Amino acid sequence: MSAARRARVREAVAARELSALVVTHLPSVRYLTGYVGSNGIAVIAPEGTVLLTDARYAVAARGQVDDGVEVVVGARDLLGDTAAAVTRLTPRDATVGVEGAHMTMNQGARLTALLAETGDTARTLSPQTGIVEGVRAVKDAEEIAAVRRAAAVADDALADVLAQGVVGRTEREVAWAVLEALHRHGAEGASFETIVAAGPNAARPHAVPTGARIPGDTLLTIDMGAVVDGYCSDMTRTLVLGDPGPDLAEAYRVCHRAQRAALDAVRPGIACADLDRVARGVIEEAGLGEAFGHGLGHGVGLEIHEAPRLGREAPGTLAPGMIVTIEPGIYLEGRGGVRIEDLVAVTEDGAEILSSHPKDAPPRGGE
Repeated sequence: MSAARRARVREAVAARELSALVVTHLPSVRYLTGYVGSNGIAVIAPEGTVLLTDARYAVAARGQVDDGVEVVVGARDLLGDTAAAVTRLTPRDATVGVEGAHMTMNQGARLTALLAETGDTARTLSPQTGIVEGVRAVKDAEEIAAVRRAAAVADDALADVLAQGVVGRTEREVAWAVLEALHRHGAEGASFETIVAAGPNAARPHAVPTGARIPGDTLLTIDMGAVVDGYCSDMTRTLVLGDPGPDLAEAYRVCHRAQRAALDAVRPGIACADLDRVARGVIEEAGLGEAFGHGLGHGVGLEIHEAPRLGREAPGTLAPGMIVTIEPGIYLEGRGGVRIEDLVAVTEDGAEILSSHPKDAPPRGGE
């Protein structure tokens, strides 16, 4: 699969009139080469692809990369070997792209100086954004299968935790139980710090679990994800515990309705901003628009936050192969909050919902 990915990136590099791209963002290095390690740079050019790493990863790198990738093992500081690879793979007057969001100004200056030291080069570095990320936004079948497995692990882990009961346990205890269950079901780890938040703490979209005990009459938000084969999942369920009161019950009903409307609207060609407006419109119509302060969702893959972004001003449209979250939320400061999130793969004619753990039904008085 990596060869096809490199071909797509080469097309994107050529479209920007670049002779090569120096890839320093490790998830993108893995995506293009198969390499998994903490020190690696890939140089991708029409003439070939080079992975640069140091002696700590020599054996692992040679076993991980696929055919068509040359492995160069050198100094721990990879920039000298990067300059040599760029010089070898590009003409002397080349414009070479570097990942502007993932290379520091100091690294860029050093690489420029190292290229100049060859004495016969007029190569220039050009900071670029979104080249590999844009290609990564559309997943191939292997990637979708990996995310599907990660979603299934999260589903099973949450079912285990809820079977043990949550009322009376602390938020931290439940968060730790989620992590244990993820590992028990085969996750390499959690894809982000698990959120377990009840009552007023759930009014914080990125709440941190506390030592407070979970009461019996409130909403409890659990936001969690697994990493399987390097790929992430992301799912949020808000549990209706007992009688949360009329304001939180109404917030849940509205969020449930908004999420369902957005899921029904997922399809190829829909603008990312328009999809956000589907859910936001439901919440605004209920008079709770100011309580929904974040975007509808984001892409998920090798990283928990990837392109595309779903928000009021998000660019672009959905395409088959994209995997995004659909996660409207309503947050009532001092009282509580609700967020309901599914992971969705865009298909040729609609969407496949990858998260299968049941959602609580709206409280009494709802739909």
